[in-house]
Amino acid sequence: MVSKSLSLHLHHNPHPSLTSAIYQNPRPSHFPTTPLHPYTKLTLTPHLSHPSLPKRRCSIFTTMASSQSTSSSKFDEFEFEPHPTLTNDDLKPTTPQQRTFTWWEMASLWIGLVVGVPSFYLAGSLVDLGMAWWQGIATVVTANIILLFPLILTGHPGTRYGISFPVLARSSFGIRGAHIPTLLRAFVGCGWYGIETWIGGEAIFLLLPKFIKDSTFSKFLPWLGTSPLEFACFIAFWLAQLTIVWRGMDGIRDLEKYSAPILIILTSWFLIWAYVKAGGFGYMLSLSSRLSSSQFWSLFFPSLTANISFWATLALNIPDFTRYAKSQTDQVIGQAGLPIFMGAFTFVGLAVTCSTKVIFGRVISNPIQLLGQIGGFTTMILAIVGISLAVITTNIAANVVAPANALVNLSPSKFTFRRGALLTALLGIAFQPWRLLKSSESFVYTWLVGYSALLGPIGGIILTDYYLIRQTNLSIKELYSLSPYGAYYYSGGYNLAAMAALIIGILPVIPGFLQNVGILSSIPNSLVVIYNNAWFVSFFSAGFLYWLLSSLTGKQNRPLPVDPLLPSTN
Repeated sequence: MVSKSLSLHLHHNPHPSLTSAIYQNPRPSHFPTTPLHPYTKLTLTPHLSHPSLPKRRCSIFTTMASSQSTSSSKFDEFEFEPHPTLTNDDLKPTTPQQRTFTWWEMASLWIGLVVGVPSFYLAGSLVDLGMAWWQGIATVVTANIILLFPLILTGHPGTRYGISFPVLARSSFGIRGAHIPTLLRAFVGCGWYGIETWIGGEAIFLLLPKFIKDSTFSKFLPWLGTSPLEFACFIAFWLAQLTIVWRGMDGIRDLEKYSAPILIILTSWFLIWAYVKAGGFGYMLSLSSRLSSSQFWSLFFPSLTANISFWATLALNIPDFTRYAKSQTDQVIGQAGLPIFMGAFTFVGLAVTCSTKVIFGRVISNPIQLLGQIGGFTTMILAIVGISLAVITTNIAANVVAPANALVNLSPSKFTFRRGALLTALLGIAFQPWRLLKSSESFVYTWLVGYSALLGPIGGIILTDYYLIRQTNLSIKELYSLSPYGAYYYSGGYNLAAMAALIIGILPVIPGFLQNVGILSSIPNSLVVIYNNAWFVSFFSAGFLYWLLSSLTGKQNRPLPVDPLLPSTN
């Protein structure tokens, strides 16, 4: 089952254009000659504008294709009036000046995400369940190769149009319906944010001098659910993360960019230490499979789903990052390293964990506890730096950006990225991760990872809409319009086809999920198989159903203006 393969070791773990040039397929007007449409076209020449027209403007820069091999780009400025409830500075498409992520910075993002405490356990948990060491690593790598396709495909509109995940979701779920997938994604992020922050605080606590840990401040308080010292370490780590988040995406980019080489060096040092102390990796290499062929396959598929679910949330909101990429090439090459990074780091985790059996006579699977066992002042400093960077780089990118953008999309007039990030951090405290982890670790990880698998239908619907129905053509103007005539307004702002596909895609997975968390005692074996393959079943079933319903209604077939930020050949 999925829960078994993960919980065993995850201990702490809009613009109308000013000229028709950008319209590849101009659509017939749906409006009478009387100006009933609430968004009035503006011109660049002041003497042509009517004095009564409102003056709010939002500039979108569109990169027009130049000669085939020239590096110079031509930018045309288009102006439109987005509805004030649908945009602010954080929701506007990124301008060329904001698009600074190269392939290395995209790759650094993934290195920072991968190197973390939960990833450390993945292959080891599968070996404990009976797989050979190479089968455990191969399962992790296979899952990430599969996930790489939705990551790159979903990242494409972010780079082409400069839009975030909440804005992209408007095209398929509707202007108002987009709140449903974004808030579902945000809820998972808030839960993980609290847990990852507690892991960081625990690292600080375990590496404190013994006389501090033995003080009265380390005594358990029932009303708090933990000791004041542990809670103080949690808050200290919470504040450290917040100082980085407060700098916005630039701060996050710099953190990931400069942390990546440090994390690579520290991980390599950890691996070399284990190799030298254990006299090689002979013990790990001797771990053969304890499973028969049928037992292996019955474990492989739920484990594959669990490992896909590990980054399934990022596969939804990856446009939040690719919207800052310089080109499609940068976002594709930058993300292509994910299976390699995951394979390499899970190998390190498995090799180091197995080496502890030789070095200490017992298996120490928690890297924080292992670093505490090694001891020494230098080790303590390296441990604090390494674990702090590993947790922060994972937590901020994976669990802050999506909830913050979801809150901004929910109410742009009240939320900015900073305010959304602050509320996300506060909700992380409200989850009280110390109580969740100490009461039932398996429940927390089964629930959160299982919940991530339930998000598969959202990815299937968004990719089907973007590639099969819209042929990658979106109208920026319409994505920021509340006009009932808008292409993405559907029925009152909700796309009923997407809602139906989402619900039907999730329903078959729910019984297996409820059994996994202990609510149902038994279910038919067919439903167990569906849950063991939850991401695949929900992703493809919801995507197919959405395509079928959309094709039958034919509402998406009318041509729209095409206004990408980057030329489609990029």
